[in-house]
Amino acid sequence: MKPRFDDIFMELAVNLAKRSHCIKAQVGAVLTKDTRIISIGYNGPPAETHNCDEEFPGVGCPRDSKGSCSLALHAEQNAILYAAKNGSAIEEATIYVTLSPCIACARIIYSMKIQRVVYLHSYAEYKGIGSDEGVDFLRKFGVNVEQYVPTSGFLLQDQAPLASARSV
Repeated sequence: MKPRFDDIFMELAVNLAKRSHCIKAQVGAVLTKDTRIISIGYNGPPAETHNCDEEFPGVGCPRDSKGSCSLALHAEQNAILYAAKNGSAIEEATIYVTLSPCIACARIIYSMKIQRVVYLHSYAEYKGIGSDEGVDFLRKFGVNVEQYVPTSGFLLQDQAPLASARSV
């Protein structure tokens, strides 16, 4: 049995998440179009700045007023920014992410005219909030958003590592 591209790209997103230096959550993203990879990304501070787990061991980087990382770019942002920087056509693309988009990333995804979002874990469940605001926003404006369901018989080799937002 051949895996679907959804399986292949989500497996890659899970593996990319492991590249993150964030001690709070490790998130990966794969931006694709017509079964081809346009760009990849994972969460972390801008290139050539620092690595959170090295500069702030055990505690991670400083938090903003909402308790989120004040220094990092999200995995979706990194994938989209790299694609845009290199002149890739992003419109009508699909993005695979290991954590559903937050509202800020959802606005970027919508603005870049990405047509489909496939996510592994719920941001709302991770953050302990009532709804997936990013997912709700995207669906309201016609973006196809779906939680990843593996092909029958296909198992992800690993899961993207997430620490509870309330425990960090």
